[in-house]
Amino acid sequence: MAGDPSPVRAYGPGMLITTGFDLPGYDITSVQGEIFGLTVRSRNIGAGCVAGLRSIGGGEIPEFTKLLSQSRSEAMARMVDEARRLGSSAIIGMRFDSGAIGQWSEICAYGTGVTVEPLTDYARQQLEYAIATGAMPQQSGYSTRVSEWGATPPTPGSPPAL
Repeated sequence: MAGDPSPVRAYGPGMLITTGFDLPGYDITSVQGEIFGLTVRSRNIGAGCVAGLRSIGGGEIPEFTKLLSQSRSEAMARMVDEARRLGSSAIIGMRFDSGAIGQWSEICAYGTGVTVEPLTDYARQQLEYAIATGAMPQQSGYSTRVSEWGATPPTPGSPPAL
């Protein structure tokens, strides 16, 4: 990487993601545009009944907390897939949006896909780590194959999960 004047291109599973509108230590060399990942989920009837009973007493409803956590992970993975497809090496301005469609919950992860070039030694180390490991540490849970029973095994012939 050192001495390579070309901007970083899509480089595999690792993706730099920030909620900010710049990436300190990096130069944004091109903008691929808006990207998003979306999922709409529902609970099975048994879990919904248990959650309904828990809501009578008040407090957290672990069944729905798990559903929303899985949904965010799935939406993030789909957003990263789209950014990679467009040739982005980073996502800036990342946000979540959520809503309800009848009995289902919708989660959308969105941001702006960009191509970046590291300017500092720390940024180069961070980027090299993302390339070598395939993801930043906080991204290890992102998966497009999520169910309430845990990660779904990949279908033969399908691309590997993030």
